[in-house]
Amino acid sequence: MSVSRHPSRRVFLQGAAAAGTAVTLGSTLNPAFGYRSPNDRPVFATIGLRNQGWTITEKSFKFADFAALADVDSNVLGSNVEKTERAQKKKPDAYKDYRKILDRKDIDAVMIATPDHWHTKISVEAMYAGKDVYCEKPLTLTIAEGKLIEKVVKETGRVFQVGTMQRTEIDQRFLLAVALVKHGRIGTVQRVTCGINGMDASPVIPVVPVPKELDWDFWLGPAPKVDYRALPEMREGYGGGVPLHSNCHYAFRNWHEYSGGKLTDWGAHHVDIACWALGASDTGPSKVSPLEFKLPVEYKNGHPLVQDQYNAATSFKIQADMPNKVEMIITSEGDNGILFEGTEGRFFVNRGKIAGKPVEDLKDKPLPDGAIEEIYGGKVSENHTANFIEGMKARKQPISDVWTHNRMLEICHLSNIAMRLNRALQWDPVKREIVGDSEANSFLSRESRKGYETQM
Repeated sequence: MSVSRHPSRRVFLQGAAAAGTAVTLGSTLNPAFGYRSPNDRPVFATIGLRNQGWTITEKSFKFADFAALADVDSNVLGSNVEKTERAQKKKPDAYKDYRKILDRKDIDAVMIATPDHWHTKISVEAMYAGKDVYCEKPLTLTIAEGKLIEKVVKETGRVFQVGTMQRTEIDQRFLLAVALVKHGRIGTVQRVTCGINGMDASPVIPVVPVPKELDWDFWLGPAPKVDYRALPEMREGYGGGVPLHSNCHYAFRNWHEYSGGKLTDWGAHHVDIACWALGASDTGPSKVSPLEFKLPVEYKNGHPLVQDQYNAATSFKIQADMPNKVEMIITSEGDNGILFEGTEGRFFVNRGKIAGKPVEDLKDKPLPDGAIEEIYGGKVSENHTANFIEGMKARKQPISDVWTHNRMLEICHLSNIAMRLNRALQWDPVKREIVGDSEANSFLSRESRKGYETQM
């Protein structure tokens, strides 16, 4: 997209955000700054509507008006248009092609909840179209994509929130965990273990006709052109209503072509909190080693040799050598959550609990007043979307900025590369490249399919 087509590309943030610095904020910022009047509500659109797409839309109705929705599945699009109309008493416009949303001047921000392989293209084009962006995690498919998004955020001055909502929500349980570590309640940190679960291998998944409601070519987008595959059994529960085994919809996370398996799914949550607590949000590991792992199909030179089964790792134990001699373990074994261990204690945190002696000791030795707010950068927002809108109005980056997100996500991406190549990787966190391994460095980026390149 050209500058002349989108004059708002010339609008830049002032101060630290324009310099590319990750500035966070809470609810204490002036909510009126940056809008036509203090009473104006921002106008949003959501791109990608299944599951998390609806979740982030629904919890935003309190703060924003949704003028449009987009999805390449007409059934998904239609049902979410109906739900949105019921919720806000006004019907949003419906599009299959997200670019029609970006062309609209009345939309202030987009929420992106497409499969991961679409995140970067839509995010970059949205920013150049003058939109602020809330994009679901994991933000990128490759490390190079993360660098590109950082560049465009800095260039355009747009506000960008990543959907790692554990930083804001879950009863502030993860904020308390970060505060406990930063206030020395476990002494010197020695090890942090991120339990993120494994996944099951799939049967052979045959080629079948594309469902009539789905634009399969557009769903693939930047990814390689392949046949649609699915088995008849349907998924139940969260993400239900689609084939249990396929190369589309909910199962996309199990394919490296579209995502990164559990490493970038749950890893994007728990590795994020671990890095935040360790003060490693602006650096990275020196080495990533695949201690144990299982890939569900045969690989050669880092690439799967078959196309008819899931190819992301089903089980794993990865070690990342972090600054200050901290050992980070990312594992598919044990409870989902984070175990922090130090010279003076240990505790465990997940979405259901925070437990351990340092937590029990808070009864007699509470954290200082304002400890949580200090971690968050101000009063904790009502929810993650509220924090994004506060950032939009104040023209400052919100709590889950792209720089800290990309630094922790690099660990997850490197873990996948290490397993695909079956070797440890030395990482230069300053240059952000793998040391002395040209083959491994070739996995830091990925070419987009012709016709679906990111428009700059």
